[in-house]
Amino acid sequence: MPHKTNDASKKSWLSVPENSDFPIQNIPFGVFLTRDDIITIGTRIGDYAIDLNALQQLGYFEGIPLTDDIFLQDSLNDFISDGKKTWRLVRNRISTLFDVENDTLRTNMDHRSTVLFSVNEIEMQLPVQIGDYTDFYSSKEHATNIGTMFRDPDNALLPNWLHIPVGYHGRSSTIVPSGTAIHRPNGQTLPKGAEAPVFGPSKRVDFELEMAFITTDANVLGEPVSVAEAEDYIFGMVLFNDWSARDIQKWEYVPLGPFLAKNFASSISPWIVTLDALEPFRVAGPKQDPEPLPYLQQKGDHSFDIQLEVAIAPENTEPTVVGKSNFKYMYWTMAQQLAHHTVNGCKINSGDMLGSGTISGPTPDSYGSMLEIAWQGTKPVTMKDGSQRSFIADNDTVIMKGFCEKNGVRIGFGEVSTKLLPPFQTE
Repeated sequence: MPHKTNDASKKSWLSVPENSDFPIQNIPFGVFLTRDDIITIGTRIGDYAIDLNALQQLGYFEGIPLTDDIFLQDSLNDFISDGKKTWRLVRNRISTLFDVENDTLRTNMDHRSTVLFSVNEIEMQLPVQIGDYTDFYSSKEHATNIGTMFRDPDNALLPNWLHIPVGYHGRSSTIVPSGTAIHRPNGQTLPKGAEAPVFGPSKRVDFELEMAFITTDANVLGEPVSVAEAEDYIFGMVLFNDWSARDIQKWEYVPLGPFLAKNFASSISPWIVTLDALEPFRVAGPKQDPEPLPYLQQKGDHSFDIQLEVAIAPENTEPTVVGKSNFKYMYWTMAQQLAHHTVNGCKINSGDMLGSGTISGPTPDSYGSMLEIAWQGTKPVTMKDGSQRSFIADNDTVIMKGFCEKNGVRIGFGEVSTKLLPPFQTE
């Protein structure tokens, strides 16, 4: 069914700028506030946001089994719960309506004025109500770099790393959409040479270049999701900046792992790009050696060629690109992560989010965190204004972008942009 939307020759009657992340082949889903202060579910083509609730009320989704208020929601959770068949029917209908050869909506100016918005006149919201959030640790290069820094370089990977997708449960309440500023966190740290911890603002706030996937209702309590079926329960993907406070993390992570160093903020891009849209960009992931246990074994291509970039923009200064990576470097796939997450019977719900873990490539210019790029502060990066960064400074903005490109079609995620403010001040 998704072939209709993936046709590389398709054109829209809406103007799509060259190198736009949002051609008619993309059709992502998001939630936005309209110029009339109404929250609605929508999609995007070029620089136009499309009100899907308005389309439904005008009868353009006739024949598709949708509840009357499915798009008049402040989250995508109910729509995601309807499953892959419904997602595909809706995307295909949108693709047909906005095809350059279709005049049904194109020539109805009243309907167009109701349905279409410039992206400059809307305000993007968090696209899903995230009930649970899990973050993985699935880049072999990243795990090796961290193990080299903090443990024995000859035994950088822990014994379990090549056998299971390592992960931890995070905090969903502090996941925010692009454009939402965050504050530098306070916490306990152990200064070098000190015997007792001190309390204060983190001095080593870092980004983590990640992607995350959003799930639909996948199972009942006790029921595992097989690796072969796992992708059927993945709605789509977003860019994900999993902010980290490295000095707080170093003091607290033994014995139970990340806590305050991670749960103060995470940022996502607001448009969810479906797996159907990413289908043409499938590639093989890294060879897995040793062979995983049977419940994690896969055949075929289960990774995606998604080019990633992260930049830092000091206040009133243009951004400096500090790293470029690719989602295809991930050692463990999304399907393996979901299968492992549920093998013990853990229940997965609509709107749950699972992060990939930091995405680092094989070379220093492809690392996915400042901890690696500046190598614990020993190799500071020079910004365009001449200042240097080992970690993120107050009033810096971190900008992440990602896209796929093949056969003249570019499918992208837009960006996730977040400004780091000084510590929160209480009156």
